[in-house]
Amino acid sequence: MPKTLIIDGQTIEVDDGITLLQACEQAGVEIPRFCYHERLSIAGNCRMCLVEVVGMPKPQASCALGVNDLPPNRDGTPKVISTRSPMVKKAREGVMEFLLINHPLDCPICDQGGECDLQDQSMAYGGGGTRYSEAKRAVEEKHLGPLIKTAMNRCIHCTRCVRFMTEVAGVEELGAIGRGEDMEITTYLEKGLHSEMSANVADLCPVGALTHRPWAHNARPWEMRKTESIDVMDAIGSAIRVDVRGREVLRILPRVNDAVNEEWISDKSRHVVDGLRTQRLDRPYVRVDGRLRPATWDEAFGAIAARVASAAPGRIGAIAGDLAGAEEMFALKDLLGRLGVTSLDCRQDGSRVDPAAGRAGYLFNSTIEGIDQADAILLVGTNPRLEAAVLNARIRRRWRQGGLVVGAIGARADINYGVEWIGDRPSALADVVSGKHVFAKVLAAAKRPLVIVGSGALARADGASVLGLAAQLASQLAEGKDGYNPLSILQAAASRVGGLDLGFVPGKGGRDLAGMLGGDMDVVFLLGADEIDMKRLGAAFIVYQGTHGDAGAHRADVILPGAAYTEKSATYVNTEGRVQMTQKAAFPPGEAKEDWAIIRALSAKLGHALPYDTVGALRAAMYVAAPHLARIDATPATGAADLAGIARLAGSVLDAPFAPVIGDFYMTNPIARASAVMAELSALKAGRSRAQAAE
Repeated sequence: MPKTLIIDGQTIEVDDGITLLQACEQAGVEIPRFCYHERLSIAGNCRMCLVEVVGMPKPQASCALGVNDLPPNRDGTPKVISTRSPMVKKAREGVMEFLLINHPLDCPICDQGGECDLQDQSMAYGGGGTRYSEAKRAVEEKHLGPLIKTAMNRCIHCTRCVRFMTEVAGVEELGAIGRGEDMEITTYLEKGLHSEMSANVADLCPVGALTHRPWAHNARPWEMRKTESIDVMDAIGSAIRVDVRGREVLRILPRVNDAVNEEWISDKSRHVVDGLRTQRLDRPYVRVDGRLRPATWDEAFGAIAARVASAAPGRIGAIAGDLAGAEEMFALKDLLGRLGVTSLDCRQDGSRVDPAAGRAGYLFNSTIEGIDQADAILLVGTNPRLEAAVLNARIRRRWRQGGLVVGAIGARADINYGVEWIGDRPSALADVVSGKHVFAKVLAAAKRPLVIVGSGALARADGASVLGLAAQLASQLAEGKDGYNPLSILQAAASRVGGLDLGFVPGKGGRDLAGMLGGDMDVVFLLGADEIDMKRLGAAFIVYQGTHGDAGAHRADVILPGAAYTEKSATYVNTEGRVQMTQKAAFPPGEAKEDWAIIRALSAKLGHALPYDTVGALRAAMYVAAPHLARIDATPATGAADLAGIARLAGSVLDAPFAPVIGDFYMTNPIARASAVMAELSALKAGRSRAQAAE
């Protein structure tokens, strides 16, 4: 039942079971804090959140005191809380004075300057000076890897970083040693942090003891232009903020979106920034006498037009890469349709999902927030720690709350929470479907079970059959649950769902990815597709449209320089079907252009000019073809009835084990491979793996 409190003279009813700090926030009162964070456990270290509870002799730490723990007044009147009394003011000034005793006066050279909680709160709640004249404590710097720069003299021991690494990231490599003034935050073995989400600790640090090494001393926050956008390093669609100075992207930070990424992003999403400026394609190229040479746009378009004119439509194809936006895929499909071409595929990994079976066959139907209610999860052919690090952290949080059992079918991996490994072959899934395995009873007893199917299960020759088996299991689990759909597909590519929604798959008589890699095509358009075996393209004339000099550009006969995701406004659909849009934060380098504009200009040269000259007109046409793409930030409603058609795909399966989809988390796309920071992280991870193998 609600509790009634009087906070700073305001009578308010607050939720039962919350802390006094949260109650004050519900009343609109700001409470300073350093150690408290709403997504971490309560530590009660800093004591900055002191408030006065009338009737209690001493100030109380509001973060650690629940409203239910307040002793009742004898006359039954509500408890009176004061956050502005002389007692509170004096207590906070004393706490701030103690926090600043050992803190160095190095704000002018601190990367946290302008974004520092200690600066802000010392100005708002601190005194006018210090009475401490002794020498300050000195602490050795720590090695936390290539992402985190330390200045541990500034540390106030709030332990936010320790709690994040233990509770959210699931890597218990950071902690405290020593006691009293000898206490230090460190890695126990003086090694770098090995987590895909470690850089979030620098955001959490309130004082500048932990800052971001890759952009150390580069810029001040007020110098940069800030643009809210969407991350495309995986299919989660994390909310990010892109900070730009001039024409250069300097950093990427997370934004709060409780429905998707809460307030975390992976290290790759955050520190891939230097890859946006390295090895960029900034002008068209045409291959002449076996060598690529710079060309004008007209020369590049002319070379493409000459080859397309001499090729039969049945021997022309297109493959869309993992970072392609919906606009360019729609424009390219439209152009190829006017040329009579039906060989196109957005499933660069060879996934067997087919949009003809319905959207429920390729979406995370439970939604990402649905993980919070799950009480049993079966992972099939997926390692969410590498394929979707933020989503994996959400599963871990639900697991830590208790009442969740996780089973897995696939290659064994460290996923950072308790997992019951059932097998590594599709036959293990068949055993669960038939009820032969004991985990089938666990799923059947669950109120909100989840069957999460990853790309490792779908990108196989029998991927459709595996998906059908998973749909059969989901149909069984959905019975009696009011249309609840437990089947959830975890895509690994940001472009995948959007491409499937637009039908960027083979049309009647067209070839899929495997068919186009048969070596007998005449012309193949690669829309940022770099993850395929280029040797299998044979002698085809390759048109590569992309951002970096990666595998596709090395194989290309014509290169058309495009814009990266920070340099264009483009529509993406995340793995749960949520429509999102990136925003243009910077300009493409040199002569590079937005991808849809390149395709529009090329269409005129090919004699089939597309009927839209602006991105608005293009989107209007795209929304006619796929109306749901106009509903930004909306997720579709799929029910158990959608599973019937997918379940019919079930057939014979191969005996081969599921293989991991991602071998190197830090090298999954052209932007990441161009990043020196990602290369350093990849080498660190590989070195660690070799050491473990030797042991």
